[in-house]
Amino acid sequence: MPRNPHPKALTAIAVILFVGHAFAQPAEAPQPTNERKTPTPEDLGDQTYTIPIVATESFQTVMERDVRDKPGVMRKQQTLLESRYDLSNLPSKVMMSGGRRAVQQGVRVKLPKGVTWEQLAAMKPEEIREKGLFPQGFLPLPHVKHAVGGQVFPKMEIDEIRRLEARSLQRFDVDFDIPEHLLPEFPPPIFLSQRPDLGDVSQGKVLSVRNFFELMNGKITPVQMDGLRQLLTPFPQAEFNATDSRKVTEGSFGVACLDCHTNGHTNGAIHLNPDNRPQAARFRLDTVSLRGVFNQQIHGSKRSLRSIEDFSEFEQRTAYFNGDIADAAKKGVNEPDRPTQVANMAQMQNMFDFPPAPKLLPTGRLDPALATEQERLGEKVFFEKGQCAVCHVPSMSFLDHQMHDLRVERFFKPRTINDQLIHADGPIKTFTLRGIKDSPPYFHDGRLLTLEDTVEFFNLVLGLRLEPREKDALVQYMRVL
Repeated sequence: MPRNPHPKALTAIAVILFVGHAFAQPAEAPQPTNERKTPTPEDLGDQTYTIPIVATESFQTVMERDVRDKPGVMRKQQTLLESRYDLSNLPSKVMMSGGRRAVQQGVRVKLPKGVTWEQLAAMKPEEIREKGLFPQGFLPLPHVKHAVGGQVFPKMEIDEIRRLEARSLQRFDVDFDIPEHLLPEFPPPIFLSQRPDLGDVSQGKVLSVRNFFELMNGKITPVQMDGLRQLLTPFPQAEFNATDSRKVTEGSFGVACLDCHTNGHTNGAIHLNPDNRPQAARFRLDTVSLRGVFNQQIHGSKRSLRSIEDFSEFEQRTAYFNGDIADAAKKGVNEPDRPTQVANMAQMQNMFDFPPAPKLLPTGRLDPALATEQERLGEKVFFEKGQCAVCHVPSMSFLDHQMHDLRVERFFKPRTINDQLIHADGPIKTFTLRGIKDSPPYFHDGRLLTLEDTVEFFNLVLGLRLEPREKDALVQYMRVL
């Protein structure tokens, strides 16, 4: 594989692209209405490079406008969420693996008025589409500020990184949108594949550049320790940098890999996927867990990157999920050395293990002596009527290393909602189900808040016709994976 150009060459490329795109201006301001039935040219845009290389306004002007507009942006997103979901705090009796947060329960997606789940399941996709009955919570979920996008962190992560490192992940233009009780526990436990005997080694702390050696000394090798250091070292990113296009008040060192993948897991931070253009067609990206990446053959929801080394290197070089070498060059591109730095980062990522699953046999099947009747029924549904095992192959990781297209667009008409063009997702990779109760919200964009929502989604989209008892059993089964 040829190496990327030298940073100076990248800078030259950025200048050429900048000139070639004739000082492209930002898209026009979005319409005040929440939804338009037919996408307009303004919705679609025509730009591959979404951020001008040279700012057309001063940083102070942009920040003042963003701060002024922020309450309206947040109200707009909150209205959308409340129209789609029940956001209340309804904890179950099941705890996440670290014992710090209860798993949320119940279907949170709101049904269209006058229909039931059973009635919807009996309809054909074309009928649901024409009558506009597809639940809004099953549609793609827009980024909290889709026209701009970028990484947005939950308050719990912002507060902890500020306390540990005096580094700010707080954007002045937007806040995180989903309530924290619907996110993964914080801090998440750390399980190491080479030392399962140790259990959770986090000591209830968040790994940072200030404490990683203290927490991991004697548990990982020097190679892994260096990889962990790099995963915790912040580098410039589109919204967190020292240039005039940042979205933080003061110049920033940037973000670290584990700012999103806290303790090798996830805190629910979001971004936009790098693989689509124009901006309106990009989709929200929910941070996935790094647990069990040692057993995964493809990485990235759309790109099907073939190794964790490829994934790590690609994101470092393109400003974290923007897929834009020109923008990365301006921010301060990081080009890690493949044989040592990238390899060491991958070595450490491959040490993050799944949480224990005491009810599973080494084959991935339930131990009948430990499982409840409902869990056993759930396993039966998983393998038979539910068709879950077609993609989530029972093994250590419950995935098939493939990409699949659910063709959800059969159920809705394309339109623009909160500045996102709602269109077909196309193929998305299969994500692991091991430890799934620890990783809400679900689906690649986090549109499904609970496992119950997830079961209802697939029951409808795949035409499974599951009975209420079967749905509940399937949820109980997934909670023990």
